[in-house]
Amino acid sequence: MEHIWAPWRIEYVLQAEKGGCFLCEKPKEDNDEPNLILWRGKSNFIILNSFPYNPGHLMVVPYRHIGHLDGLTDEEAKEHFDLVKRSLRLLTEVIKPTGFNIGMNLGKVAGAGVDDHVHTHIVPRWQGDTNFMPVISNTKVLPEALAATYKRLKEGLRSLI
Repeated sequence: MEHIWAPWRIEYVLQAEKGGCFLCEKPKEDNDEPNLILWRGKSNFIILNSFPYNPGHLMVVPYRHIGHLDGLTDEEAKEHFDLVKRSLRLLTEVIKPTGFNIGMNLGKVAGAGVDDHVHTHIVPRWQGDTNFMPVISNTKVLPEALAATYKRLKEGLRSLI
């Protein structure tokens, strides 16, 4: 068996063991850059996924801890979708993907890592972004560090406002 060293994964493992809701805790801290929070709205925020499927993988998240989409107020839902649109513009402008996967995993059985706090994933895609590594070795290669992606997106966000 071959092993690949991925020391950043320990954060995910420890976070899962700790319990609580990181989607509630991170915005309470005044630490946006280390927490990868790109934008704060009135009811929702945009955060870079710490364990991305692809570079630029963002999530739009309501501040309020709610597990069902139909529990969002009209104001929360409108801002949520507006931030999804803003995220698409940002990613298109800054990292220039040729497509996107946008979606929600509602419930554990649907694959939700956090099944009691609604959030929308926005995953940039490029032609050929799936190569032999995931197929042969069940390993995803990300070509850019999270901090570098955060910096590029944060700068790009300022130019779009």
